[in-house]
This record gives sequence, C-alpha cells and structure tokens, in this order.
Amino acid sequence: MTPAPVVPSRLMRCRECDALYSLPDAPDKTTIGCPRCGAVFLKRNSRSIANAFVFNLTALVMFLLANAFPFLSMSIKGSMQSSRLISGALAVYQLGMWHVGILIFLVMIAAPLAKILINLYVLAPLHFGRRAPFAVNAVRLLELAHPWSMAEVFMLGVLVTGVKLADVGTIKIDVALFCFVAMIVAMAAADTVYEPNEVWERLQRSPPQPWPSSDEMKHLVGCHACTMVCHVDLEPSFCPRCGTVLHRRKRNSLDRTWALVIAAAILYIPANVYPVMTVVSFGRPFVSTILGGVQELISSGMWPLAALVFFASITVPMLKLIGLISLLLSIRHRSRWRPADRTRLYRIIDAVGRWSMVDIFVLAITASLVQMGSIATIVPGAGAIAFASVVVLTIFAALSFDPRLIWDAAGANRDE
Repeated sequence: MTPAPVVPSRLMRCRECDALYSLPDAPDKTTIGCPRCGAVFLKRNSRSIANAFVFNLTALVMFLLANAFPFLSMSIKGSMQSSRLISGALAVYQLGMWHVGILIFLVMIAAPLAKILINLYVLAPLHFGRRAPFAVNAVRLLELAHPWSMAEVFMLGVLVTGVKLADVGTIKIDVALFCFVAMIVAMAAADTVYEPNEVWERLQRSPPQPWPSSDEMKHLVGCHACTMVCHVDLEPSFCPRCGTVLHRRKRNSLDRTWALVIAAAILYIPANVYPVMTVVSFGRPFVSTILGGVQELISSGMWPLAALVFFASITVPMLKLIGLISLLLSIRHRSRWRPADRTRLYRIIDAVGRWSMVDIFVLAITASLVQMGSIATIVPGAGAIAFASVVVLTIFAALSFDPRLIWDAAGANRDE
C-alpha cells in the first residue's frame, strides 16, 4: 500500500455531503461552512491553540482534584456512606455487573482523562512553536475518544440521583463535586475554541491549490481525519499527512448500520421492561425501571428534571432508532427529498445519543451511596445491561453511518 500523492491545491471535501470547495483566505474570527449541507469546515481563530491549551490544563487540574477528594456523602438513620468519583463504577463492578462497571469507568473517567491528556500532549508543544513526537497519531486518537467522553451527562445523573434519594436519606455535596463541575466547564470551553484544522496546519501545512479538472475531480478523496484532499487511483491508499486509510465512503456503512440498529431495537424492549435497579431499604424492595424513575421525579414535583430524563432516556433512544432507520430507508429508495434536512437530522442523532447514559450513571451513583447492609442496599437489574447496550449500539450505529450516501442516493455527487 503506497501513499497517495497530495493534490497540489488547498481544497476541502465536505465530510457530510462530499461537495468539493476551494477554501478562501478568511479573516480571523470567522467561520466557514458548507453552503450545500451546512456543515462547518473550520473556524478561523488565531488564538485557538493557546486558548485550548489553557482550558485543557485547567480541566486536568480540576480532574485531579475531583478524584482526590470525596464526591458525595449520604446519611441514612445515622449511617454515613461517602463516595468518590470512581466509586460508582467500582460499586457496579463489585455487584456483579462487571461489563456495565467497565463501561461507566471508560466513559466517565478514562475517556475524559484521555481527551484532556491527548489535547495537552499535542497543544502544549504547538503553543511554544514545537511538535510533539507522534502528534499525528495522538490527534487521530483524540477523534476516537471524543464521542465517549460523557462527564456532562454524569452531572445530569447526579441531579437525578439527588432527587430520587431525597426521601431515603440526606445527601451531602463534597468538594470534589465542585471541582468536577469546574472540569466540565473547562472541557466545554476547550471544545468550543479547539480548531482541528488549525492543529493540522501547524503539524503540516497544506500547499496552494488550483481547481481540478472534471476528470481529476473523480480521483479526489478527502481524508476523514485531517481533511486533506488526496488523489487516489486505487484503494486502499493512505493520507500522506496523517496516515489514515483513504476511502471514498465508509466501508459497508449501510450493512453495519442496519445490523447495529436492529440489535439496539431488539434490546430497547427489555431495557424498558426490566428493572434498572432495586433499592432495598429496611427489608423493603423498591423496584425502579426507566419509566418508573421518571414517575418518581414527577411525584417529587421535579417536572423540568422529569421531562429532561424522559427525553434523554426514553425519547432519544427511540427517536435515534427511528431516525437512523428512516435515513437508511431513504438511501435504499434513492430519495431526493430534502437531503440537506436529512443531513441535519443525522447531525442531531450523532450529537444527542450520548445523553441517554444518564440512567446508567444514576445506577452507578446510587450504588456507591446506598450500600449500608440491612439499612439500605442496591441491586442492579437486567434492564441496566440492556439499556447500556442500547446506548452503546446506537452510538456505534451513528458512527458507522456515512451521511454522504444521502447525497449519493439523491444524485447530487455526479463526480463519484
């Protein structure tokens, strides 16, 4: 497999509709997007690397503090139980659901930490005019870690748990929770100012670009990792800037997406029928399903929080499955109906799916706080495994789906 020669021009292929553009030299503080589907190409910001470096450094400090001190404490009839940030994952693991415990650890601890450390590893040298060894591989790894970093979703789980356990005991907020909130804010700010195209240009600048002829255009493939447009005659080839294997479209995108969607749809039923957890207080079991948790919030008068949980845990997975199925069917039937709107639908599906993890985080936090022997304890239910599987499968389904196929089916990409 030999490197594909770089096209001697500064072109950009849209990741979502595959339209080809020649990027203009835009002034600072401007955003350049795709006129056809609305996807954002890049945001010009001369201080993006410096700002992202500072915010990620702040997030790292807050992450270390959040893990160094108690997170939440709960008192039931004089018995006190303290928990740390990692306690929820450990509690679920020790209660026999090791797969769910590992998943919670990955999305709540490992992925956010990896995201922060990779950003710092790449951005710190660039900020001082240098380049870290293997920086290209690190930036590619960052894109893989991003969908699985769910610290902000965990905070919603903390709010829901506080309301659900208000009648069971007294919950005390410890210092680590404030540090964790500060970490979430810093990570959100870093994501806002981070501009991947600026990072890639600092690592290896793209050359000037003439507009290709119609025959040449058929051989131009945009790298999905670094966005460099390369000339490809035979697949597979790989990007000369980042080493990513180049494909005109994601391999077997429709088949893989269908398989993941069908599996998630099958598991969606037991996820909502079986209990997520059972709280045993003084010998009395209180079974909690996903819908039952929403009803508890309504009974407590927390209507806004109940609506948010209902949307995240019940509506989002269902609408995500319906949305993906509708996109798959539209491609199958070569629909020409409003491809830009269908691309925006995919963008929404890809963005909101992670918020469905809130019920799994509620299970983790409750398990870490309510382990007091005969006074109160928690038993995870089969619904937790099914629901966690639905969330993971739908995330993978969105990642495997190629939105450019929407435009191919509509006949918009004539150069393919």
